[in-house]
Amino acid sequence: MSKLIGGKVCEEFTPGYYGVCAIGGMLSAGTTHLAITPLDVLKVNMQVHPIKYSSISTCFTTLLREQGPSAFWRGWAGKFFGYGVQGACRFGLYEYFKKVYSNVLVDQNKSLIFFASSASAEVIANVALCPFEAIKVRVQAQPHFAKGLSDGFPRIYASEGLHGFYRGLIPLLGRNIPFSIVMFSTFEHTVNFLYKKLIQKRREDCSRTQQLSVTCLAGYAAGSVGSIISNPADNIVASLNNKKASSLKQAVKKIGFLNLFTRSLPIRIMLVGPVVTLQWLFYDSIKILSGLPTSGHVIKDIEEDEKAQSHSR
Repeated sequence: MSKLIGGKVCEEFTPGYYGVCAIGGMLSAGTTHLAITPLDVLKVNMQVHPIKYSSISTCFTTLLREQGPSAFWRGWAGKFFGYGVQGACRFGLYEYFKKVYSNVLVDQNKSLIFFASSASAEVIANVALCPFEAIKVRVQAQPHFAKGLSDGFPRIYASEGLHGFYRGLIPLLGRNIPFSIVMFSTFEHTVNFLYKKLIQKRREDCSRTQQLSVTCLAGYAAGSVGSIISNPADNIVASLNNKKASSLKQAVKKIGFLNLFTRSLPIRIMLVGPVVTLQWLFYDSIKILSGLPTSGHVIKDIEEDEKAQSHSR
């Protein structure tokens, strides 16, 4: 167990630090995705059966009438464990790659570092997530397929082998890499904007409540923008995993170009905005409890301006 160093569990950018980030990402992503399982069930069914479930209210009432209240919690284990693993990789490896690329890409635009770091982390995170996602989507949209992970894993493996778990990997990467790039970049730039332009104080001079408020505002902005960007690929993932199409090209053709962007978008924004906000809130709360600073890169112009003003007096 790490010794406390000046109130910290560990120093920044050490193996212990990345471990805290991974644990924080795992707990924040797993718990928040578990909590919104009912909304995810509605979203998946609207994507896979768009004629039967033409609206959120229709989908809700039909599922409740035909399958009962338990239908809204189908796939909960896939969400909790799958997105927990993804969250550990997404947040922990993002912090790691951001440090690596910051050292390599010195004097480069910060956005480039945010893009490269989030994309690198997301590739690994999605390889880990994909088998859980494949089972979750089928469990939610096909009531008689399986009850959950315990019987879903062996059933897919017996009928399709390893390929069955990674059928939707390419569209999953197509959904989550752009989402992650936009989410982390939007979060980083929003945090910087809020401290520099609105609060006009250094992060270190703000209370914990103020710091977490900045985290929540930046998190909501990041989640909402990211959900719009990634919606087409999300529809394709649901279609392929439920065998509504056998290839990426066929999925796009069956769904329709306009529907790729609009189908299930309102419920995705309802889902993703609050979920990402809660993830960042839990994640940064864990970092604060560990004695670490909250997330987000803040350019040091405020401090430099204060020094310049003091010298000019």
